[in-house]
Amino acid sequence: MLLPLMEREGRRSSLTTPYTISWRPLPAAGSSAAMLREAGRDLSRLVRHSAPWRFDAVDATAPGLAPLIEGIRSGGVAVLQHDHFGNWHEAFPSGTNWDAYLGARDPALRTTIRRKLARAARITDFTLIDAPGAGIEAGIADYEAVRDRSWKPYEPNPGFDAVLMRMAAAQGALRLGVLRDAAAGTPMAAQYWIRSGERAYLLKLAHDEARRADSPGTVLTALMIRHLLTEGVRELDFGRGDDPYKRLWVGCRRQRIGLILASPLTLGGLAAVARHGAGRARRAVRARLGRGAA
Repeated sequence: MLLPLMEREGRRSSLTTPYTISWRPLPAAGSSAAMLREAGRDLSRLVRHSAPWRFDAVDATAPGLAPLIEGIRSGGVAVLQHDHFGNWHEAFPSGTNWDAYLGARDPALRTTIRRKLARAARITDFTLIDAPGAGIEAGIADYEAVRDRSWKPYEPNPGFDAVLMRMAAAQGALRLGVLRDAAAGTPMAAQYWIRSGERAYLLKLAHDEARRADSPGTVLTALMIRHLLTEGVRELDFGRGDDPYKRLWVGCRRQRIGLILASPLTLGGLAAVARHGAGRARRAVRARLGRGAA
């Protein structure tokens, strides 16, 4: 069993960042449920006298996760589960092209996209960047300029996007799209995807809030998806969160969970168990009040 972990200030956690879409333990090939339960008991011995361990962005359906958790609990360590974020995605049959994809969207969105693309063809220019060099540096500058003029100017890790885009471009995985005002030459929207085989992951997108009436974000997303489908991409993943726009572009949702491994033999572990229990009680009360109001 391989657990991709990191340690910071004496606390162990999953090897994840605020950008991670999925994390899971990696069982050895051929591991049986009994072997994974034993691995869980071994892990519980490491947690028993330490601060709580935290696993984020966990794929709840990951192979081997259930028996691993059983083993941890049988070793006397609490495994506290909570919902972390929703992940919207959709896989398409082989051979799906843009017309077939668009035909499967909601009729209102389909009409909007066709109308917006027709207008955008007259007033905008679309650039796709997928390789290292001067082009990517210009694209990163455009992305950062758009982000600064968007509805989300705050970025907790402002240098991360540029580093990731450069690294992905070097691997041939980057798909960075920029939509410009054709007359002024200024960027109106920017977004970047990471392609891995037949999957493409949308990591970040932004549009100039002053150009909202032109729907540059919708136009650019449509152009990027059309390009990705022509490349042979067969699954689109819209990353972290339940932003309402995502369900318009893809039709499936899966829940990523968080796990806290807490030992009742430590003050930190007891506090984590108490907080988790209090949170569940508050949610249950709110749910009952909500049903009563209905």
